[in-house]
Amino acid sequence: MTKSPKIDILAFGPHPDDVELGCGGTLFKLKKLGYHTGIVDLTAGEMGSRGTVAQRYKEAENSSRILKVDYRSNLKMPDGNIELNSRNREKIIRLIRQLRPILLFAPYHDDRHPDHIHTSQLVTESWFYAGVKKILPKIPAHRPFRIIYYMAKYEFTPSFVVDISQEFPTKFKALQAYKSQFYNPDWPGEQTFISSQWFMESVEFRARHFGWMAGVKYGEPFWIKEAMAIDDPVPIFSRKII
Repeated sequence: MTKSPKIDILAFGPHPDDVELGCGGTLFKLKKLGYHTGIVDLTAGEMGSRGTVAQRYKEAENSSRILKVDYRSNLKMPDGNIELNSRNREKIIRLIRQLRPILLFAPYHDDRHPDHIHTSQLVTESWFYAGVKKILPKIPAHRPFRIIYYMAKYEFTPSFVVDISQEFPTKFKALQAYKSQFYNPDWPGEQTFISSQWFMESVEFRARHFGWMAGVKYGEPFWIKEAMAIDDPVPIFSRKII
């Protein structure tokens, strides 16, 4: 995959497949709208019960191709030990300044998995310090306008829901690219929580639930810390609810 010198939307996940689960439909929609999209995995998921690192890299590559992302990289932090330290912050700051995205996506700060919590904190801190000129002063500072937080295990009241009714089949196909992780009756290894058929059904249940809340077929929920300023509320609030 060719690395783009400029990415508009950059999504961070602790492990390969987390971004696809949380905001894969939205990334695909933004790509269709003409934005350049990218994914950064903090770890290779080497602590997972199923799949090798090599397999997970290949699965991430296949998933990226399905979602048509312009850029994907892996920061190779240790799975199960994503630390809040200056070394890890600098890795993310350098990437933000190199790619100069408009928006960041990151996991919501409250979650069952400690790696998800630490990723949220680490990306949030790096986002702020990426705009501080005296940190890594040889690289021009750049702070994206917003961080948008996607849902993992624990639910929250969304700030907004993105309509992914047209994009959901592609999101689901991108998840199916992770053959070692999700439901795959041909996989010889042990079964896990996320490899069950029930888990993959729950992905659709959640998208249908939040889509129903927003008046569309499928939706992805997001949370932001700041209030949103809207120039013209009519196009947003006058759309027909199904």
